[in-house]
Amino acid sequence: MHTKVKAMKMLVGGKWVEGKDTFEVVNPQNNEPIARVPLASKEQMVEAIETAERTYRTTTVWPTHERIAILTKVSNYMKEHAEEFAKVIASEGSKTINEARGEVKRAAQTIQISAEEARRINGETLNFDQNEGSENRVGYYYRFPIGVVGAITPFNDPLNMVAHKIGPAIAAGNAIVLKPASVTPLSALKLAEAFMNAGLPEGFLSVVTGSGREIGDTLVTHPAVQMVSFTGGTEAGEKITQKAGTKKLSMELGSNSPVIVLEDADLHDAVQSTVSGAFSAVGQNCIGVQRVYVEKGIYQTFLDTFVNRTSELNVGDKMDELTDMGPLINEKEAKRVENWVNEAVAKGATVEFGGKREGAYYTPTILTNVSDEATIAKEEIFGPVVLVYPVDSLYEAVEQANDVNYGLQAGIFTSNINQAFYAIKHMNVGGIMINDSSDYRIDAMPFGGTKGSGIGREGIQFAIEAMTEAKVVSFRLQEKLL
Repeated sequence: MHTKVKAMKMLVGGKWVEGKDTFEVVNPQNNEPIARVPLASKEQMVEAIETAERTYRTTTVWPTHERIAILTKVSNYMKEHAEEFAKVIASEGSKTINEARGEVKRAAQTIQISAEEARRINGETLNFDQNEGSENRVGYYYRFPIGVVGAITPFNDPLNMVAHKIGPAIAAGNAIVLKPASVTPLSALKLAEAFMNAGLPEGFLSVVTGSGREIGDTLVTHPAVQMVSFTGGTEAGEKITQKAGTKKLSMELGSNSPVIVLEDADLHDAVQSTVSGAFSAVGQNCIGVQRVYVEKGIYQTFLDTFVNRTSELNVGDKMDELTDMGPLINEKEAKRVENWVNEAVAKGATVEFGGKREGAYYTPTILTNVSDEATIAKEEIFGPVVLVYPVDSLYEAVEQANDVNYGLQAGIFTSNINQAFYAIKHMNVGGIMINDSSDYRIDAMPFGGTKGSGIGREGIQFAIEAMTEAKVVSFRLQEKLL
């Protein structure tokens, strides 16, 4: 039985509209179409941006309490319709139904935190009299919204990444125009429905669907867009930075996340955590475990246990609650992963487990003896493949972990606080998880990386700071009294 194909509209300037052309959204598990979505034109993207700017400029007052109320209503709506959201995520993307339910829970929390942080967009008084000659001056600074935010989101977290753009933007009082990933636009459209149902004033939110080549450049380069917030691959992020011009940028890009396992670690805990970190969401996760460095004294035991635990994962139907891993986002990506693994094997790597593809499915795969010259050793695989290396020491592990052009997150397993702090000090990453894999995040924490992993930090409080500007106010007092 074929799934009924649903005709969708996109949100442009607060209005639900069709496109002259459409494209199909398919379930990667079986390639069945599940929805037909507008293929926006450049003119429609311009309309969304200009409506957003006009709405922002003509809204003289948008009280904080109204923004809080809208965000709270959206979060509550998501909780009340959690299963509907989860089924959308699981049907259009790679996540299993259980993973999708977890994403809905996180996304609702992201929106709720945005409501809470809207209360705390504060400034500070400034001591102008610290400067000689300014004894008669007093003042402060406060934060004000920047205007129009342009946002581009990836397919791997099609709801929560969208929430991380829209939530802080609305909390700060901005208008936002969002282009979701073309393969997973349905979650973003459903979240847009929640905002409109909550009473968001028309024009403050647009979700424009279509080709990045057709409308992405327009969003990035339009002069009315004061900030571009992008989550995606490093190559695409670099192109955006070249095109955007003099505007704010927030770039959460790729990674090749390392985890270090030392001899004094809890081996069972380290295996459980790294297997989950490597293969959840089919490895399509920017902080997923890709490289594991294990001290030689426990290397073989760790590897054997890691292989055994990986072999227990159930690969299959995303909607089955017993499934641990579904397909990649499409067969093209599965073939790319297959090619990278084959290249590594041709350069001397050993496949300890997995290494097989069937359509968009790729088995969870463990490689050892991977050459530094292999693509998979230096780049982000964004698939269910993990590389395991023996190391002589923590020093060697840190050196190898740092030897890539990424630095998003890392993990280390040890019971020695001194070794933990050595890693904290010397690993060049945006976040380091002690006795956790790299794949740990809460939505309130600052999230971002170093080197090729991005610019700036997400996490609601930190995104709001990026989506606002500081304005200084100084009063020169005159002591003459009438």
